Amino acid sequence: MRSSNRSIALVLALFVVTPQAAAWGPLGHSVVAELAQRHLSPAAETEVERLLAPEHTRSLADVANWPDQMQDDPARAALWKQTRGQHYVNFRGGSDCDYEPPRDCRDGRCVVVALSYYVRVLGDRNQSDGARREALKFVVHFVGDIHQPLHAGYRDDQGGNTYQVQFDGEGSNLHKVWDSKMLYTRGLDWQAYAQQLDSAVPATMPPPTAPLDNPYAQWAEESCRLTAQAGFYPDGHVIDPAYVKAELPQAELRLRQAGRRLANVLNLALAR
Repeated sequence: MRSSNRSIALVLALFVVTPQAAAWGPLGHSVVAELAQRHLSPAAETEVERLLAPEHTRSLADVANWPDQMQDDPARAALWKQTRGQHYVNFRGGSDCDYEPPRDCRDGRCVVVALSYYVRVLGDRNQSDGARREALKFVVHFVGDIHQPLHAGYRDDQGGNTYQVQFDGEGSNLHKVWDSKMLYTRGLDWQAYAQQLDSAVPATMPPPTAPLDNPYAQWAEESCRLTAQAGFYPDGHVIDPAYVKAELPQAELRLRQAGRRLANVLNLALAR
């Protein structure tokens, strides 16, 4: 009986899913950062380099994955615990993608509020360089996160983490497919991928919607509405070539929109 209990516990453990943190994976986050880097103003680029210089880095792509990498750094365990819930926002579900803070961002712990906070710190010249450098890393990462549709998905399936699928003959979940598996089908590294996306026709940017003082909520709602579209959750839980053909362009559009919006945010926050 004891052995049987251990087996049951092991099976259950396999289905315990930590709230989603990584979005796009290293490839996607680096692509977003590089796309933004290419559209920084001279003043913003200079300030980015100045803030990152003490850590012997100079580009946004160098730090784009730092907020995810913290989970493997014991020295930053407290910061990881503090910020892990800021990588996403959970909507109610169904087709309800209207952001309601008391419901969708309880106690202010979601990516919408996190972005607003870190952008404010980054732009505050009265803050220490250390605080602003940390804020820069979070802004770069969280703009990517909020454009990954399943980081603004539904509470009942933890942003696609518990929606099991078959992809390329292997078991996975829908969140991982959107994080990285579809992007890797291009066979490109992040530099080549960013070059390909940046050389395409300019990305269509949705017009601002009310309230205009909270664009981050709009970006989250855009992501949520993508997950509500017919076919986003694949029939039969199988990711086939037809699904990739239909959805990969959507993922790449979100990468491009994230890159341009990140550049705009940084250009405003770091303007002299």
